[in-house]
Amino acid sequence: MIEKVKDLKEGLEILKKIQLENNGIDLSNPESLMKSMGIDLEDIENSFNNSIDTTLETKVEFKYINLTDNKDPEYAYESDSGFDLRTTEDVWVLPNDRKLVPTGLRFDIPLGYELQVRSKSGLALNKGLMVLNSPGTVDSGYQGEVKVILFNTTNQKIKLEKGQKIAQAVLCPVLCGKWVNLSKVESIEEKDRNNKGFGSTGI
Repeated sequence: MIEKVKDLKEGLEILKKIQLENNGIDLSNPESLMKSMGIDLEDIENSFNNSIDTTLETKVEFKYINLTDNKDPEYAYESDSGFDLRTTEDVWVLPNDRKLVPTGLRFDIPLGYELQVRSKSGLALNKGLMVLNSPGTVDSGYQGEVKVILFNTTNQKIKLEKGQKIAQAVLCPVLCGKWVNLSKVESIEEKDRNNKGFGSTGI
């Protein structure tokens, strides 16, 4: 207790000294204190806000090659998370069967990202076609043509015409192997859920 009082006393003495050296400035007013030290709070705030705005406006450069005469991939709206993938040829997908469909697109996926291939809701609802391994993962190290595994959930064969939309692709940030250290241990610390699996939170 005595040590804490001594520390408090020393602290007050330091503040008094600063106050005397700065022409009796009011130390209870942070803005006055900052100005006495040549620091402009408004400049700091503007600089901080500008740095945030710049970060938000920075776009990820996502390079691609289109090997076909299909329309280039694009985001229909700025708020969209994905863009469409199209088939490069006419394709028949038999009932309850799967088909590997080419898109003619190759991507240079930035490190720290993956391209996820997902079903199109309209195609799934209206035609019964879905991406079988949805979401399919295209790693940043892969630079070959992206192909889509489609599954026909119906009892009828379905024809896809060249240039038709078959799936959507979403560029997602991920922790790739470069940034992860897999550590083998003998036990793992218990958490609130522990080993409770499917249905453990109710229906």
